[in-house]
Amino acid sequence: MRTAKSAIICGGGIVGLCTAYYLAREGLAVTVVERQSGPGHDHCALGSAGYVSPSHVIPLAAPGMVWKGLKWMMDSRSPFYIQPRLDTELMRWGWLFWRASNRRHVARAAPLLRDLCLQSRALYEELDDLTGDRSGFRKDGLLNLCRTQESLDDEANGLARVANELGVEAQVLNSTQTAALGLGVKLDIAGSVYFPIDAHLTPAKFCAALSGLLAEMGVRFRWNTTIFGWRVVGQRVSAAQTTSGDLIADEFVLTGGSWSGGMAAGLGLRLPMQAGKGYSLTLPAPRFRVTKPFILKERRVAVTPMGNTLRFGGTMEIAGHNDRVRPERVEQIIAAVNAYLPEFSAADFAGVRPWFGYRPVSPDGLPYIGRFGQYRNLATACGHAMLGVTLAPGAGRLLAEVICERKPSVDLTLLNPDRYA
Repeated sequence: MRTAKSAIICGGGIVGLCTAYYLAREGLAVTVVERQSGPGHDHCALGSAGYVSPSHVIPLAAPGMVWKGLKWMMDSRSPFYIQPRLDTELMRWGWLFWRASNRRHVARAAPLLRDLCLQSRALYEELDDLTGDRSGFRKDGLLNLCRTQESLDDEANGLARVANELGVEAQVLNSTQTAALGLGVKLDIAGSVYFPIDAHLTPAKFCAALSGLLAEMGVRFRWNTTIFGWRVVGQRVSAAQTTSGDLIADEFVLTGGSWSGGMAAGLGLRLPMQAGKGYSLTLPAPRFRVTKPFILKERRVAVTPMGNTLRFGGTMEIAGHNDRVRPERVEQIIAAVNAYLPEFSAADFAGVRPWFGYRPVSPDGLPYIGRFGQYRNLATACGHAMLGVTLAPGAGRLLAEVICERKPSVDLTLLNPDRYA
């Protein structure tokens, strides 16, 4: 009897779990290796806004972002903060980001992001059925709230226009029309852009439910296990060297989020990536019952109802991997909430412990998905930036198609992990 082909998933965050699911569904013997201590470990998605957003069709590397980044760079309270430091990897990443921030890149990337996001949204519906609606998956749409008319006009002529051209419905609403949606809280805004197709979930619930499903499917987990090296024979990886010993498999998949680049460095590969630290605050018993998720557009703060809790998250801090919680970053989130939602105050957040996680940000705002040319049995899915939750199931299914040698359901040319080799 032929032994099933085996695969080791190197990283047990939301992308790794989804990849494990689609490979196990193909009949592979799958092992997930994760340096943290269990299915509830604090990966990047856990404290995120939980958006499943086909509306996010414009990549982070877009016209105007370089100048905004330079303007915000010296202000640690800004939505997009880059800590100045002498770091060759950061400087190279910044140069590549500058090169990608143009209209031609957006024109190529936006249809691809639309297809990836729509595919993932459909897959979330399937997974929600399989896990018995235990992930808090809700199809309530998403609003971008704009405080000023100038910002609303920019949003209408920018993201809303591009989304509608790509077939992702975007409705431009004034303040009265926005209030008529019954969001459950008083707003101080000029208007909004509403994306009816967007959805959201509670990441911790989804990952717990999916981990349970994987265990039932026979997927094995190696918690508290760090990969520190590799064994290579010719053009194949023969084993991952870990703190639990060498792990042998037919296929290896890097899904280590913002740590993937460092993991790949031992293989002579280059995956330019920066850790974009984001913060969130979750109110366990908010005074107001918000009915739909929304983004405070000018401040880049996301607000998501998750069951009986309410989460506020945002900021992008490019400062490397460190455990420092900058108080001014947290204060910026609270100040933004009070500006748009005047019924909230700093007292609502008293005693709430800030969470932070590291988004894996590629220079062009697109993930790395596919096989590496240098090795026949090594693939990756990482670098999803703010779209890790949104794109996780689609990335997992695409890797399963690649590893099982089927034509990918989405063209992977722009996602080639060797594009900066």
